[in-house]
Amino acid sequence: MWIRARTIADQLDNLARANIGRNPIVASRLLDEIDRAVIATRSELPPDAITIGSEVTFRDNATGGMQTIILVMPTEADISTQRISVMTPVGAALIGIRKGETIWWQTPDCEVRELTLHDVFAPCTGASFLGLSGCVSLLVICIPR
Repeated sequence: MWIRARTIADQLDNLARANIGRNPIVASRLLDEIDRAVIATRSELPPDAITIGSEVTFRDNATGGMQTIILVMPTEADISTQRISVMTPVGAALIGIRKGETIWWQTPDCEVRELTLHDVFAPCTGASFLGLSGCVSLLVICIPR
């Protein structure tokens, strides 16, 4: 996993720890990934990896349905505009994967779902997350193959 700045890692760590009692599965998953993180510059991040602010299109392999979302911090989440929090099961599962990869995640109903990533678009210029402005890549998880 890659994190663009130490302050971002600290903010995500604090977010996960604050939610460990309410959402232990997602918080634990995010904490595990943060522990493996590497601090990186924007130029070192893979261009097709999901970050905070990325627009992501994936297929639910059980239904064949396609969905496009934007992965955001919890304060930016709004399901009516497809802005999904990193502190949701699917948000925590999606972060860091790359185009063509398949992931498994557990729904709040304990159903295991399989998703395949089809497209990733980098965060747009002018986005604002955690008080930062410009094109923001906050967190990327890179899993060596």
